[in-house]
Amino acid sequence: MPSFSFIHAADLHLGSPFQGLALKDAAIAAIFVEASRKAFSTLVGLAIEKRVDFFLIAGDVYDGDWKDNKIGLFFNREMARLEREGIPVFLLRGNHDAASVITKTITLPDNVHEFPTGKPGSVKLDGLKVALHGQGFAERSANDNLALTYPAPVAGWFNIGILHTSLTGREPHAPYAPCSIEDLRSRGYDYWALGHVHDYEVVASDPLVIFPGNLQGRNIRERGAKGAVLVTVEDGRIAHERLIVDEARFAQVDLNIGPEQDQTAILRHVEHAVQALVEDMEGRMTALRVRLSGVTPLHGAILANRQQWRDEVEAACHRVHEDIWLEKLELRLEPPAASPAVAEGALDLRQLLAEHASDADIAAEANRLVEEIAVRLPGGLGANEQPLGDGIDTLIEEARQLLMTRGQGAD
Repeated sequence: MPSFSFIHAADLHLGSPFQGLALKDAAIAAIFVEASRKAFSTLVGLAIEKRVDFFLIAGDVYDGDWKDNKIGLFFNREMARLEREGIPVFLLRGNHDAASVITKTITLPDNVHEFPTGKPGSVKLDGLKVALHGQGFAERSANDNLALTYPAPVAGWFNIGILHTSLTGREPHAPYAPCSIEDLRSRGYDYWALGHVHDYEVVASDPLVIFPGNLQGRNIRERGAKGAVLVTVEDGRIAHERLIVDEARFAQVDLNIGPEQDQTAILRHVEHAVQALVEDMEGRMTALRVRLSGVTPLHGAILANRQQWRDEVEAACHRVHEDIWLEKLELRLEPPAASPAVAEGALDLRQLLAEHASDADIAAEANRLVEEIAVRLPGGLGANEQPLGDGIDTLIEEARQLLMTRGQGAD
């Protein structure tokens, strides 16, 4: 069997609007939008530099339908770079760029082959004795086990299955094209190039089954280094390595503060924690979430002056590194236990709020208000799953803490 190499990528999500960031800082969101494109351009450059034999994309090239042709023109340009170097590209559609989702088109170079959506298709690379098998999504929702319909392997060749799938489940990703590792093994292939899950994961080694993760983190849940996988096959032996290409990152620090810490001590604590992140940044812009937890007599003052504290924490981040931007200051603080007992018959606000915080009617009303606000947000920002940047539970908890502070008076 000839020796060869290829790049396995997935979940490019070109055109992702970074709506959560756009709500907080449009300039930072623009940096992350550009980072997605730069990451892909970098990966194409590595494919050319390493002279790979082919390039695989296991779904979600695009984040959704295009507003205009700009993102299609960008992808065409990168594909043309590979065509000029004689590198073929094989891709399939995922849930974000299913055939029913993408309505606009740009004619791509002849080196790009797209797998069908109605049934599995196969492509043979005769010179390499490699057979590729894949099927894309016709609709955004794919509930069938597509893997079981993939064809039998080509005997004596290196067989690769390409599939956009959640396997048996990978939270928080939606369950698309569900299947098991045994379903994949039953096809008798040598390598499975998966997509859909945004974290890098070597799922199995016999055969090798890999999620490369996405090329660029898109929100606080997608932290750390991002990229694709370079696979090399020599004398039938398979080796793989990650290619890190992201241009900007998300990170989070969780700090517990104590009742003895004043504002100066808290900010020093933030600086110390942020300093530990600098090496992990690897020179990249980083959107950082800082979560403060603990019991503090400053509870009321912090909540009553949330914006000022946010600015102070962001300033602390910038004292450590100019490219660390505060994505959010998340407060999970509690005041010290009240020393005087609640007078008999008096309203215990804390108990009252705790009893009703999980009330279904409150959650329904909160959802209604969020929807009302979302339709008024500019630039389609309200179309995001979390148009205000946080889930309902988080918003209700913040409201609960604010009510407690106002009810008791700022400390």
